[in-house]
Amino acid sequence: MLHDPTFWVAIAFVVFVGLVVWKAGSAITGALDSRADKISNDLDEAERLRTEAQDLLADYQKRQREAAKEAETILADAKAEAERMLTQGKARMEDQLKRREKLAMDRISQAESNALAEVKAHAIEIAISAARDVIAESATGDTADKLINDAVKALPGKLH
Repeated sequence: MLHDPTFWVAIAFVVFVGLVVWKAGSAITGALDSRADKISNDLDEAERLRTEAQDLLADYQKRQREAAKEAETILADAKAEAERMLTQGKARMEDQLKRREKLAMDRISQAESNALAEVKAHAIEIAISAARDVIAESATGDTADKLINDAVKALPGKLH
């Protein structure tokens, strides 16, 4: 058996394969280890990015809630201001109408021709006021919202 060349070729082949596996095994193991490290680093980076994205999302949601609260506060203040201005306007209008009515009655006694013109003007003002009151009382839903929104939009121009 020791003199058979096939035996020696088989031994040389086994030794050769053993050496190749031994040398290539460390290279393959090193490549696999470096690949595993790269994948681990990529996973760590992905986790860090996910955490950062969650933090950003939470921050933006907090800002959105704060902005919504501020908008509600501004809207409530604007509505209160509009109601106050409406109440003051009505009181002034009523006082003005009372004064004009008295003036009209005095003028009627002074001159009938002047009184006719004053009565027409006064009737027009009363009609406008009544129309405003009717509109204000009958306006509901979208119409009321539109009137309030128009009043709110006109506030900055009236406040300056």
